[in-house]
Parts: sequence; structure tokens; C-alpha cells
Amino acid sequence: MIDLDKHIRPDRDYYLALGLEGSANKLGVGIIKHPKGHLSSTNKAEILSNIRNTYVTPPGEGFLPRDTARHHRNWVIRLVKQALEETKLQGSDLDCICFTQGPGMGAPLQSVVIAARTLSQMWDKPLVGVNHCVGHIEMGREITGAENPVVLYVSGGNTQIIAYSRQKYRIFGETLDIAIGNCLDRFARTLKIPNNPSPGYNIEQLAKKGKNFVELPYTVKGMDLSISGILEYVDNLANDLFSGKKNKKLENITVEDLCFSLQECLFAMLVEITERAMAHVNSQQVLIVGGVGCNIRLQEMMAKMVEDRNGSVYATDERFCIDNGIMIAHAGLLSYRMGQATPSHDLSGTVCTQKFRTDEVAVTWRV
Repeated sequence: MIDLDKHIRPDRDYYLALGLEGSANKLGVGIIKHPKGHLSSTNKAEILSNIRNTYVTPPGEGFLPRDTARHHRNWVIRLVKQALEETKLQGSDLDCICFTQGPGMGAPLQSVVIAARTLSQMWDKPLVGVNHCVGHIEMGREITGAENPVVLYVSGGNTQIIAYSRQKYRIFGETLDIAIGNCLDRFARTLKIPNNPSPGYNIEQLAKKGKNFVELPYTVKGMDLSISGILEYVDNLANDLFSGKKNKKLENITVEDLCFSLQECLFAMLVEITERAMAHVNSQQVLIVGGVGCNIRLQEMMAKMVEDRNGSVYATDERFCIDNGIMIAHAGLLSYRMGQATPSHDLSGTVCTQKFRTDEVAVTWRV
């Protein structure tokens, strides 16, 4: 049994951590409380605060790193103050400060780590860098109670099929080019639909009204996916539709039909490689994490496949699927409890990186 309590304060039987997430256009701050001992269904983590502010651009536009970083700098102190006020805590009450170390957009990551370093030195608290992907996985496991699932991680920057083995989250399959969420976001730009609350959510709502399926390229390559060609194909169809150009594929087809077809094609590919991973590791559980994991249609398609295998699907709502600070606090606190932290007087271990793969992290808190 792994000892998770070597670093507990002698004057209390719990841990507290502040988490800062800012790898893309969501800035999140969360405060979490871990009871002493191993986390379980009867000894669960407690979410004390989980607040978020999103940088939203006009319809048809994406978010640039410099503008996103400026948004994070403008909001981070306000969100930290709000979290502390909600929980009636002070910096001195915390055990550690956790931040997203990567992967993500360089400038936004840098904005948030500077805030984390500043708080660390102000309050003399150790820093814990967290892999963004591992944060999603550990938060999903804690919220849903999934024990050892195959993980489908789908977001704006990542698309991976993952399973745990020997203190690593092993990647069984992934996108070879762009992520599922990036594909949906970029198609939303082509359609010039609003980015609020998110492009993917708005495509999901349009897709619910679609009735006619347009055949799109289906590019599963072993356990991997290729998505960029599908995006180019459906972009061309949308441009033909808007310009009135004659195209036999577009007879009686609407924008809603294109959204419906894109979702069905992409999600069918995800279901296929997830089922193959389940068979390979002999698992009966699937955990869906990441921003695209909020999509109800994806959950329905995955549930149908898993039902045929007598298994279970686990997913969370938008509070935890979409990037948030609490997942960074949770995964960071697990690392802290294993002694993985950087003291406030030494910042050499707090350098952020845009490339930080899920399978590079030593998951020392699991057997």
C-alpha cells in the first residue's frame, strides 16, 4: 500500500491545495480538500471552490496566444481572491500551489505560472507542476468513481485513448494531426457561429436539428485518427453551400445537416478505437474527459458500444469536463502527497512546456 500521508501537517488530518489552470482560453482557479488516507467512495476529496473565466472572441475568430495571455493576467488575481473569499481561507492555510505546466499555449501558460510563483513566494508554499491531461483524468476518476477505465481524452488540443499500467498513463491511440475539439472549433469559425459559451457546444445544438447525413472521409489508421482531411472536406462543402455552388452532395442539405454529419463521423471513429482499446486491456469501463466529453451525442454513442460489451461509461458535466482549476489542484495535491513539489525558494522546476505528453508523468500515487 502506498503511503500518501508522509507530508501531512502534524496539526491537522487533511490537505488543502490551490490550483491554477490557463493552458488555453479558460482561466480556472480551484481549491480542493483531501482527507487523510487513500481517497475512496467513503473518503472523497471535497471541492471547496471551482471558478472559471473564459476569453471569448467574436464569431468567426479564434483566440490568439498574446490576447489570451492578456486575459489571464487581467483576471487571475481576481479569481484567486474570489476563491479564497468563498472558502474563507488564507494563503497560510494551503499546503501547496498547483499550476498547469503543460501542454498548452505558451503565452497563456506563462501568464499563469508567473502568478503561481508569485503566490508561492508571498505565502512561502511549495509549487507543484501538473500535466494538463493527467489533471483531467484524475478529476474524472474522482468525480465518477471509475476504478481503472480506458480513458477517452477529447479536447481542443488533445485526442488520446489512454489506459493505466505500471504507474504511467499509456497512450494506445491518438490523433495524427489536429484534435477533435480543434476540428469542431475551426468548423464553427467557417460557419461564423458564436464562440459563447463554446464553439463545440453551438455545433452540438445545430447538429441536433440535422436530419440528413452527408458522407465524409472516415480515417481510422490502426489505433490512430487523422482529422485534418475531414475538416478540409466539410469546410469545402460549407463554402459551396454558402456560395450557392452546385454540388450533388448538397441537395436538400442544410448547415445543421453538416454539423450532424461531422459529429457522427468523428464520434464513430472515436468509438471504434475506444472499443479496440477496451478489448486490448480487457476493461469494462470507459471514462470520457476533456471539453468535448460534455457532448451528449458522444456519450450516447459510446454508451451504446459499451452496453454491448456489458460495461459502463463514465463522464462528467461542464464543471469538470471543460478546463478548470480544481482538476489541477486535485492532481497536484496527489503529487504533493507523494513528495513531488518545488520549494518556494527554488523555481527551476516550474518551467512550462507546450509539449508535455501524458505518458511522461510518473503516476506514483497509484499502485
